[in-house]
Amino acid sequence: MVERMITPESGEQPPALYLHIPFCRSKCGYCSFSSFPCETPPAAYLEALKEQALFFAGQDWCRERVFATVFIGGGTPTIYGGAELAELLGFMRQHFRLSDTAEISVEGNPNSISHESLVQLRRAGVNRLSIGVQAFSDRLLKGIGRAHNVAQAREAITLARQAGFDNINLDLIYGLPGQSLEDWRRSLEIALSFAPEHLALYELSVEEGTPFAALEQAGRLPLPDDDELAAMEEAAQGLLAGSDLIRYEISNYARPGRQCRHNINYWQNGSYLGLGAGAVSCFSGLRVKNVADPGQYVNLIAAGKAPYHDSECLPLTARFRESVIMGLRLLAGVSLPLLREQYGLTPQDYYGKILDDLLARKLIEFGGDHLRLTALGLPVANQVLARLV
Repeated sequence: MVERMITPESGEQPPALYLHIPFCRSKCGYCSFSSFPCETPPAAYLEALKEQALFFAGQDWCRERVFATVFIGGGTPTIYGGAELAELLGFMRQHFRLSDTAEISVEGNPNSISHESLVQLRRAGVNRLSIGVQAFSDRLLKGIGRAHNVAQAREAITLARQAGFDNINLDLIYGLPGQSLEDWRRSLEIALSFAPEHLALYELSVEEGTPFAALEQAGRLPLPDDDELAAMEEAAQGLLAGSDLIRYEISNYARPGRQCRHNINYWQNGSYLGLGAGAVSCFSGLRVKNVADPGQYVNLIAAGKAPYHDSECLPLTARFRESVIMGLRLLAGVSLPLLREQYGLTPQDYYGKILDDLLARKLIEFGGDHLRLTALGLPVANQVLARLV
Protein backbone atom coordinates (compact mmCIF):
# COMPACT_ATOMS: atom_id res chain seq x y z
CA MET A 1 0.00 0.00 0.00
CA VAL A 2 2.75 2.44 0.95
CA GLU A 3 4.62 1.89 -2.29
CA ARG A 4 1.57 2.78 -4.35
CA MET A 5 1.16 5.98 -2.39
CA ILE A 6 4.77 7.17 -2.41
CA THR A 7 7.73 6.54 -4.63
CA PRO A 8 11.20 8.06 -4.37
CA GLU A 9 10.59 9.72 -7.74
CA SER A 10 7.62 11.72 -6.41
CA GLY A 11 9.82 14.63 -5.28
CA GLU A 12 9.35 13.72 -1.63
CA GLN A 13 12.07 15.02 0.68
CA PRO A 14 14.24 12.44 2.47
CA PRO A 15 12.51 10.89 5.50
CA ALA A 16 13.45 11.01 9.17
CA LEU A 17 14.05 8.18 11.62
CA TYR A 18 12.74 8.47 15.18
CA LEU A 19 13.62 6.09 18.04
CA HIS A 20 11.50 6.39 21.17
CA ILE A 21 12.85 5.64 24.64
CA PRO A 22 9.78 5.76 26.93
CA PHE A 23 11.52 5.71 30.33
CA CYS A 24 12.30 8.47 32.83
CA ARG A 25 13.64 8.52 36.37
CA SER A 26 10.39 10.22 37.37
CA LYS A 27 7.25 11.56 35.70
CA CYS A 28 6.79 15.33 35.70
CA GLY A 29 3.43 16.78 36.72
CA TYR A 30 2.83 18.44 33.34
CA CYS A 31 4.00 15.58 31.12
CA SER A 32 1.49 13.99 28.74
CA PHE A 33 4.08 12.20 26.59
CA SER A 34 4.42 8.44 26.33
CA SER A 35 6.86 7.96 29.21
CA PHE A 36 7.06 5.69 32.23
CA PRO A 37 9.07 6.16 35.43
CA CYS A 38 11.68 3.55 36.26
CA GLU A 39 15.12 3.43 37.83
CA THR A 40 16.74 0.77 35.63
CA PRO A 41 15.43 0.60 32.04
CA PRO A 42 15.06 -2.94 30.64
CA ALA A 43 17.59 -4.25 28.13
CA ALA A 44 14.74 -6.22 26.52
CA TYR A 45 13.21 -2.97 25.32
CA LEU A 46 16.24 -2.07 23.20
CA GLU A 47 16.24 -5.56 21.73
CA ALA A 48 12.57 -5.23 20.81
CA LEU A 49 13.23 -1.84 19.24
CA LYS A 50 15.98 -3.39 17.11
CA GLU A 51 13.66 -6.21 16.06
CA GLN A 52 11.11 -3.70 14.81
CA ALA A 53 13.90 -1.85 13.02
CA LEU A 54 14.92 -5.07 11.27
CA PHE A 55 11.38 -5.57 9.99
CA PHE A 56 11.18 -2.11 8.46
CA ALA A 57 14.73 -2.24 7.13
CA GLY A 58 13.63 -5.20 5.02
CA GLN A 59 10.75 -3.28 3.40
CA ASP A 60 11.15 -1.73 -0.04
CA TRP A 61 10.03 1.68 1.24
CA CYS A 62 13.00 1.88 3.61
CA ARG A 63 15.53 0.20 1.35
CA GLU A 64 14.88 2.76 -1.38
CA ARG A 65 15.40 5.79 0.83
CA VAL A 66 18.24 7.64 2.52
CA PHE A 67 17.30 8.98 5.94
CA ALA A 68 18.33 12.59 6.51
CA THR A 69 17.94 12.72 10.28
CA VAL A 70 17.88 10.42 13.30
CA PHE A 71 16.33 11.50 16.59
CA ILE A 72 16.52 9.43 19.78
CA GLY A 73 13.84 10.94 21.99
CA GLY A 74 11.71 10.17 24.97
CA GLY A 75 11.16 9.95 27.79
CA THR A 76 14.80 10.24 28.70
CA PRO A 77 17.04 8.35 26.26
CA THR A 78 20.11 8.96 28.43
CA ILE A 79 18.56 6.83 31.16
CA TYR A 80 20.39 4.14 29.18
CA GLY A 81 24.18 4.28 29.20
CA GLY A 82 26.18 5.89 26.46
CA ALA A 83 27.52 2.54 25.31
CA GLU A 84 23.98 1.13 24.95
CA LEU A 85 22.78 4.11 22.92
CA ALA A 86 25.92 4.06 20.80
CA GLU A 87 25.32 0.38 20.03
CA LEU A 88 21.70 1.14 19.13
CA LEU A 89 22.79 3.89 16.75
CA GLY A 90 25.40 1.59 15.21
CA PHE A 91 22.66 -0.98 14.60
CA MET A 92 20.58 1.62 12.78
CA ARG A 93 23.54 2.62 10.64
CA GLN A 94 24.04 -1.03 9.72
CA HIS A 95 20.45 -1.59 8.60
CA PHE A 96 19.31 1.80 7.25
CA ARG A 97 20.95 4.12 4.77
CA LEU A 98 21.76 7.38 6.54
CA SER A 99 22.88 10.51 4.76
CA ASP A 100 26.58 11.34 5.03
CA THR A 101 25.47 14.65 6.53
CA ALA A 102 22.70 13.21 8.72
CA GLU A 103 21.67 15.22 11.75
CA ILE A 104 21.73 12.77 14.67
CA SER A 105 20.11 14.04 17.87
CA VAL A 106 19.77 12.60 21.35
CA GLU A 107 17.63 14.04 24.14
CA GLY A 108 18.84 13.93 27.71
CA ASN A 109 18.07 15.27 31.16
CA PRO A 110 20.80 16.86 33.29
CA ASN A 111 20.67 14.19 35.99
CA SER A 112 21.21 11.36 33.48
CA ILE A 113 24.21 12.82 31.63
CA SER A 114 27.81 11.93 32.41
CA HIS A 115 31.10 12.82 30.74
CA GLU A 116 31.69 9.18 29.79
CA SER A 117 28.27 8.74 28.20
CA LEU A 118 28.58 11.99 26.26
CA VAL A 119 31.99 10.99 24.89
CA GLN A 120 30.57 7.63 23.81
CA LEU A 121 27.63 9.29 22.08
CA ARG A 122 29.87 11.79 20.30
CA ARG A 123 32.16 9.01 19.07
CA ALA A 124 29.10 7.12 17.80
CA GLY A 125 28.24 10.04 15.53
CA VAL A 126 25.69 11.93 17.61
CA ASN A 127 26.12 15.53 16.50
CA ARG A 128 23.24 17.27 18.25
CA LEU A 129 22.32 17.15 21.94
CA SER A 130 19.02 18.41 23.38
CA ILE A 131 19.05 19.01 27.14
CA GLY A 132 15.77 19.29 29.04
CA VAL A 133 16.64 22.09 31.45
CA GLN A 134 13.12 23.67 31.63
CA ALA A 135 14.11 26.29 34.25
CA PHE A 136 17.20 27.66 35.94
CA SER A 137 15.46 27.80 39.31
CA ASP A 138 15.56 25.05 41.91
CA ARG A 139 12.24 26.26 43.32
CA LEU A 140 10.48 26.00 39.96
CA LEU A 141 12.14 22.69 39.06
CA LYS A 142 10.95 21.16 42.31
CA GLY A 143 7.45 22.54 41.76
CA ILE A 144 7.06 20.83 38.38
CA GLY A 145 8.56 17.53 39.53
CA ARG A 146 11.88 17.66 37.71
CA ALA A 147 14.49 15.28 39.12
CA HIS A 148 17.47 17.58 38.53
CA ASN A 149 18.62 20.89 39.97
CA VAL A 150 20.26 23.99 38.52
CA ALA A 151 23.77 22.86 39.42
CA GLN A 152 23.26 19.62 37.49
CA ALA A 153 21.91 21.55 34.51
CA ARG A 154 24.95 23.81 34.45
CA GLU A 155 27.28 20.82 34.77
CA ALA A 156 25.54 18.90 31.97
CA ILE A 157 26.00 21.78 29.52
CA THR A 158 29.65 22.14 30.50
CA LEU A 159 30.24 18.39 30.13
CA ALA A 160 28.60 18.43 26.70
CA ARG A 161 31.01 21.11 25.50
CA GLN A 162 33.96 19.21 26.93
CA ALA A 163 32.82 16.08 25.08
CA GLY A 164 32.93 17.97 21.78
CA PHE A 165 29.29 18.85 21.18
CA ASP A 166 29.04 22.03 19.12
CA ASN A 167 25.29 21.82 18.48
CA ILE A 168 23.36 21.99 21.75
CA ASN A 169 19.68 22.75 22.29
CA LEU A 170 18.27 23.81 25.65
CA ASP A 171 14.56 23.35 26.44
CA LEU A 172 12.95 26.00 28.63
CA ILE A 173 9.31 26.39 29.72
CA TYR A 174 7.46 29.58 30.62
CA GLY A 175 4.08 29.92 32.29
CA LEU A 176 5.09 27.56 35.09
CA PRO A 177 3.24 27.51 38.44
CA GLY A 178 4.57 30.30 40.63
CA GLN A 179 6.86 31.62 37.88
CA SER A 180 7.36 35.38 37.77
CA LEU A 181 8.54 37.52 34.88
CA GLU A 182 11.85 37.93 36.68
CA ASP A 183 12.18 34.14 37.06
CA TRP A 184 11.74 33.78 33.31
CA ARG A 185 14.21 36.54 32.51
CA ARG A 186 16.76 34.92 34.78
CA SER A 187 16.37 31.51 33.12
CA LEU A 188 16.80 33.05 29.68
CA GLU A 189 19.85 35.05 30.73
CA ILE A 190 21.56 31.98 32.21
CA ALA A 191 20.71 29.89 29.16
CA LEU A 192 22.14 32.55 26.82
CA SER A 193 25.33 32.73 28.93
CA PHE A 194 26.12 29.19 27.75
CA ALA A 195 25.87 30.30 24.08
CA PRO A 196 23.64 27.41 22.93
CA GLU A 197 23.20 26.85 19.22
CA HIS A 198 19.47 26.31 19.69
CA LEU A 199 16.77 27.24 22.20
CA ALA A 200 13.27 25.75 22.43
CA LEU A 201 10.99 28.01 24.49
CA TYR A 202 7.66 26.37 25.24
CA GLU A 203 4.62 27.81 26.94
CA LEU A 204 3.31 25.38 29.55
CA SER A 205 0.27 23.50 28.32
CA VAL A 206 -1.88 21.78 30.94
CA GLU A 207 -2.95 18.54 29.26
CA GLU A 208 -5.92 16.41 30.21
CA GLY A 209 -5.08 13.40 32.36
CA THR A 210 -1.93 14.88 33.90
CA PRO A 211 -1.47 15.69 37.62
CA PHE A 212 -1.36 19.37 36.67
CA ALA A 213 -4.81 19.09 35.09
CA ALA A 214 -6.20 17.70 38.34
CA LEU A 215 -4.53 20.48 40.34
CA GLU A 216 -5.88 23.14 38.00
CA GLN A 217 -9.40 21.75 38.26
CA ALA A 218 -9.09 21.86 42.04
CA GLY A 219 -7.90 25.47 41.91
CA ARG A 220 -4.47 24.55 43.28
CA LEU A 221 -2.26 25.40 40.32
CA PRO A 222 -1.05 29.04 40.55
CA LEU A 223 -0.42 29.75 36.87
CA PRO A 224 0.56 33.15 35.44
CA ASP A 225 -2.36 35.02 33.86
CA ASP A 226 -2.61 36.03 30.20
CA ASP A 227 -0.97 39.42 30.77
CA GLU A 228 1.96 37.81 32.57
CA LEU A 229 2.34 35.25 29.76
CA ALA A 230 2.36 38.05 27.20
CA ALA A 231 5.04 39.86 29.21
CA MET A 232 7.15 36.68 29.30
CA GLU A 233 6.80 36.30 25.55
CA GLU A 234 7.81 39.93 25.05
CA ALA A 235 10.78 39.53 27.41
CA ALA A 236 12.01 36.53 25.43
CA GLN A 237 11.81 38.47 22.17
CA GLY A 238 13.68 41.38 23.70
CA LEU A 239 16.49 39.29 25.16
CA LEU A 240 16.92 37.12 22.08
CA ALA A 241 16.96 40.13 19.77
CA GLY A 242 20.41 40.90 21.11
CA SER A 243 21.72 37.37 20.52
CA ASP A 244 22.71 35.41 17.43
CA LEU A 245 19.69 33.12 17.81
CA ILE A 246 17.04 33.67 15.14
CA ARG A 247 13.42 32.65 15.56
CA TYR A 248 12.51 30.20 12.81
CA GLU A 249 9.45 28.50 14.33
CA ILE A 250 6.84 29.59 16.86
CA SER A 251 8.78 28.15 19.81
CA ASN A 252 12.27 27.59 18.36
CA TYR A 253 15.36 29.75 17.89
CA ALA A 254 18.69 28.84 16.34
CA ARG A 255 21.94 30.18 15.07
CA PRO A 256 22.01 30.28 11.26
CA GLY A 257 22.40 26.73 9.95
CA ARG A 258 21.57 25.16 13.32
CA GLN A 259 17.81 24.80 12.90
CA CYS A 260 16.59 21.35 13.94
CA ARG A 261 16.30 19.56 10.60
CA HIS A 262 14.44 16.63 12.14
CA ASN A 263 11.66 18.85 13.47
CA ILE A 264 11.52 20.88 10.27
CA ASN A 265 10.65 17.62 8.50
CA TYR A 266 7.67 17.26 10.86
CA TRP A 267 6.55 20.86 10.32
CA GLN A 268 6.79 20.38 6.56
CA ASN A 269 4.63 17.25 6.90
CA GLY A 270 7.40 15.00 5.59
CA SER A 271 7.63 11.25 5.99
CA TYR A 272 9.21 9.60 9.02
CA LEU A 273 9.66 6.15 10.48
CA GLY A 274 8.98 5.88 14.22
CA LEU A 275 10.30 2.90 16.17
CA GLY A 276 9.52 2.04 19.79
CA ALA A 277 6.57 2.10 22.17
CA GLY A 278 4.20 4.96 21.41
CA ALA A 279 6.14 6.02 18.31
CA VAL A 280 4.28 7.13 15.20
CA SER A 281 5.27 6.60 11.56
CA CYS A 282 3.94 8.70 8.72
CA PHE A 283 4.28 7.62 5.11
CA SER A 284 2.71 10.59 3.28
CA GLY A 285 -0.77 10.07 4.54
CA LEU A 286 -0.51 6.55 5.96
CA ARG A 287 -0.05 6.97 9.72
CA VAL A 288 0.77 4.04 12.01
CA LYS A 289 1.07 4.26 15.80
CA ASN A 290 2.72 1.66 18.03
CA VAL A 291 1.21 0.58 21.35
CA ALA A 292 2.28 2.95 24.11
CA ASP A 293 2.96 0.48 26.93
CA PRO A 294 6.60 -0.66 26.69
CA GLY A 295 5.87 -4.04 28.29
CA GLN A 296 3.12 -4.77 25.78
CA TYR A 297 5.39 -3.54 22.98
CA VAL A 298 8.18 -5.93 24.02
CA ASN A 299 5.79 -8.87 24.42
CA LEU A 300 4.15 -8.36 21.03
CA ILE A 301 7.47 -8.25 19.23
CA ALA A 302 8.76 -11.27 21.17
CA ALA A 303 5.66 -13.15 19.99
CA GLY A 304 6.34 -12.16 16.39
CA LYS A 305 3.33 -9.86 16.25
CA ALA A 306 3.06 -6.32 14.91
CA PRO A 307 3.12 -3.84 17.83
CA TYR A 308 0.59 -1.47 16.28
CA HIS A 309 -2.14 0.32 18.21
CA ASP A 310 -3.91 1.91 15.26
CA SER A 311 -3.45 3.26 11.76
CA GLU A 312 -5.20 5.64 9.43
CA CYS A 313 -4.87 6.72 5.83
CA LEU A 314 -5.60 10.42 5.66
CA PRO A 315 -7.57 11.70 2.67
CA LEU A 316 -5.95 14.27 0.42
CA THR A 317 -7.79 17.25 1.90
CA ALA A 318 -6.85 16.28 5.47
CA ARG A 319 -3.20 15.98 4.46
CA PHE A 320 -3.45 19.39 2.79
CA ARG A 321 -4.85 21.00 5.95
CA GLU A 322 -2.12 19.38 8.07
CA SER A 323 0.57 20.70 5.74
CA VAL A 324 -0.86 24.22 5.94
CA ILE A 325 -1.25 24.20 9.72
CA MET A 326 2.15 22.70 10.49
CA GLY A 327 3.91 24.76 7.82
CA LEU A 328 2.55 27.97 9.30
CA ARG A 329 4.44 27.19 12.52
CA LEU A 330 7.59 28.04 10.59
CA LEU A 331 8.31 31.75 10.31
CA ALA A 332 9.10 31.25 6.63
CA GLY A 333 5.61 29.83 6.27
CA VAL A 334 4.28 27.14 3.96
CA SER A 335 5.34 26.86 0.31
CA LEU A 336 2.46 27.49 -2.09
CA PRO A 337 4.13 25.79 -5.09
CA LEU A 338 4.81 22.70 -2.96
CA LEU A 339 1.18 22.56 -1.79
CA ARG A 340 0.04 22.78 -5.38
CA GLU A 341 2.50 20.09 -6.48
CA GLN A 342 1.64 17.66 -3.68
CA TYR A 343 -2.11 18.15 -3.39
CA GLY A 344 -3.30 20.11 -6.42
CA LEU A 345 -4.80 22.64 -3.96
CA THR A 346 -4.03 26.20 -2.81
CA PRO A 347 -5.04 27.91 0.44
CA GLN A 348 -6.92 30.55 -1.56
CA ASP A 349 -9.11 27.98 -3.30
CA TYR A 350 -9.58 25.72 -0.28
CA TYR A 351 -10.21 28.18 2.56
CA GLY A 352 -11.92 31.00 0.65
CA LYS A 353 -13.55 33.54 3.01
CA ILE A 354 -11.72 32.18 6.08
CA LEU A 355 -8.39 33.00 4.47
CA ASP A 356 -9.67 36.39 3.26
CA ASP A 357 -10.69 37.29 6.81
CA LEU A 358 -7.30 36.33 8.27
CA LEU A 359 -5.55 38.33 5.54
CA ALA A 360 -7.79 41.35 6.14
CA ARG A 361 -7.03 41.22 9.87
CA LYS A 362 -3.31 41.09 9.02
CA LEU A 363 -2.79 37.85 10.94
CA ILE A 364 -1.36 36.06 7.91
CA GLU A 365 0.24 37.31 4.72
CA PHE A 366 1.71 36.21 1.43
CA GLY A 367 5.47 36.57 1.27
CA GLY A 368 6.81 35.64 -2.13
CA ASP A 369 5.62 32.10 -2.81
CA HIS A 370 4.87 31.38 0.87
CA LEU A 371 1.92 31.91 3.19
CA ARG A 372 3.05 32.88 6.68
CA LEU A 373 1.97 34.31 10.01
CA THR A 374 2.53 38.03 10.50
CA ALA A 375 4.04 39.74 13.54
CA LEU A 376 0.45 40.27 14.72
CA GLY A 377 -0.44 36.65 14.07
CA LEU A 378 2.47 35.02 15.88
CA PRO A 379 1.30 35.82 19.45
CA VAL A 380 -2.13 34.38 18.66
CA ALA A 381 -0.90 31.56 16.43
CA ASN A 382 -3.03 28.89 18.12
CA GLN A 383 -6.22 30.83 17.41
CA VAL A 384 -5.20 31.47 13.80
CA LEU A 385 -4.31 27.84 13.16
CA ALA A 386 -7.57 26.70 14.77
CA ARG A 387 -9.44 28.61 12.04
CA LEU A 388 -7.65 26.54 9.41
CA VAL A 389 -8.20 23.06 10.85
